Amino acid sequence: MRLKDEQIAKLADKILADLTTADLIRLKRERGAILAGIKGAIASDLSMEATLEKDAENLLEQTLRSMGSAASGIDRHKMLRMIKEKLAKERKIVL
Repeated sequence: MRLKDEQIAKLADKILADLTTADLIRLKRERGAILAGIKGAIASDLSMEATLEKDAENLLEQTLRSMGSAASGIDRHKMLRMIKEKLAKERKIVL
């Protein structure tokens, strides 16, 4: 999933606001520093997911090429999803 920096900032602000409103956390640092940490975590997660997607696409293409004409009856989307799930599990990424 691709989010703009503005969307990431709004999401981070919403997360922090919800956690403080629900009294699940108390701020021990400046709000800006905490927001920066949340934004960094979200951006890092999205980057890992994008890399996973790219790697899954590459692996799918390699697999289909190696199968040759036998690959014509394969559901690409289903196979891509299976590859992504396997890679995510191996890399310990939660989708």
